[in-house]
Amino acid sequence: MTNSKNGSVILYTTPTCPDCRAVKQWFATEGVAFEERDLSDPQIAEEAKARTGVRVAPIVIIEGQVFYGTFADQKPRLAEALKLTGTAQG
Repeated sequence: MTNSKNGSVILYTTPTCPDCRAVKQWFATEGVAFEERDLSDPQIAEEAKARTGVRVAPIVIIEGQVFYGTFADQKPRLAEALKLTGTAQG
């Protein structure tokens, strides 16, 4: 799934990750369409490792830019990459 306003967004998650849920909820609130990929699948985990060099969750890729770390750490950078205004704080 892509969002014409924000380009292609891929979100790598795990089912038990609270930061993954937070990113998904925030994307939903902001109207950001994304493709979710489940890191609990070994093939998806290898794909993410090959693409990003990390084994963490969540990982967000926006038009080739890679973001990872806690949701709080990612949120301001994601908002900037997605060109969202007024949402980087809070």
